[in-house]
Amino acid sequence: MNRINQKLQEDKKLLSIYFTSGFPKLNDTVSIIQELEKNGVDMIEIGLPFSDPLADGPTIQESSTIAIENGMTTSLLFEQLKDIRKTVQIPLIIMGYFNPMMQFGIEKFCQKCAEVGIDGLIIPDLPLFVYETEYKSIFEKYRLKNIFLISPQTSEERIQEIDAISDSFIYMVSSAAVTGSQSGFGSEQMDYFKRIADFNLKNPQIVGFGIKDEETFQQATQYQKGAIIGSAFINFLKHNPISDISKFVNKIK
Repeated sequence: MNRINQKLQEDKKLLSIYFTSGFPKLNDTVSIIQELEKNGVDMIEIGLPFSDPLADGPTIQESSTIAIENGMTTSLLFEQLKDIRKTVQIPLIIMGYFNPMMQFGIEKFCQKCAEVGIDGLIIPDLPLFVYETEYKSIFEKYRLKNIFLISPQTSEERIQEIDAISDSFIYMVSSAAVTGSQSGFGSEQMDYFKRIADFNLKNPQIVGFGIKDEETFQQATQYQKGAIIGSAFINFLKHNPISDISKFVNKIK
């Protein structure tokens, strides 16, 4: 069974952490992953830096810019991760935009993911129809879960389509804003979380965008399986050494 599916079966709320590979320093990627797992994080999203990250706010945009300036590339990421499964057991997901993957070659990219032990991909700008008609068979060949995003504006029909084609979890964007722009969840967002939970989808949902501390983690997981923290962790890495990651995680869980 895929590591993501195994993790989703655990009887607890899941904490997933996003960070940008190659940030703050080029060779920090593996150390950050190892430290996150050591401190009880359930899943990790490894950001593939891109020059035009449409869904990301200033914090993650800046981390992408710095990572690229540091020399981060798709090939280098796979090189950094080549031995990751010797030390890390939790699910690892690459989150990135479709353009760098196309430039690398989709099948080659998926093959490299399988070789280093990546469990799934989150590609915000890969349309459902294009995935289904052109790439689904490749993802399945390399046993990669493709994780789709929904938002408060996504229609129920569309959500049901995404649920039908998905086989792990659905990334539930908390609002229409970009990453890092939230300051807690209001009644409108809590109503949205409950509305989606009431659909009784076959795939659990994990909430992203706006989770930064214990309070927002608890809010986001009241109805959903887990939550993803990105911008708040990137900000932490800007000002703290990797060895202090335990301080960040312990404030959430």
